Amino acid sequence: MKIVEYVTPLGLDGRRRTRHIREQNSIIEFVVQYEMEIKNKWYQVVRYDTAHGFAHKDKLSYKGAIRKEKLPFNDLNLALTFAEKDLKDNWQKYRASFLKEVEDND
Repeated sequence: MKIVEYVTPLGLDGRRRTRHIREQNSIIEFVVQYEMEIKNKWYQVVRYDTAHGFAHKDKLSYKGAIRKEKLPFNDLNLALTFAEKDLKDNWQKYRASFLKEVEDND
């Protein structure tokens, strides 16, 4: 079993935190999460993970609500690849949406 963890900066106030566990060539568990720092506090914005026994996406609100969406992959290797690509391609959209919510609630 091999555990891989790393953090990738996204913009000036964000990061992608990745952790996955691999057995041989198969992913057996993962978390890929986009986080933003606002006023010296880190907020989870979007998280892909395998908690609850299946691959899914959690979109988190500034107030703490979570919207869960099951991913259409049974293969966790594919789900992990999808999650990493989605955050790489769309973090700016997630950022803008989250900042709008912060603005509306502060």
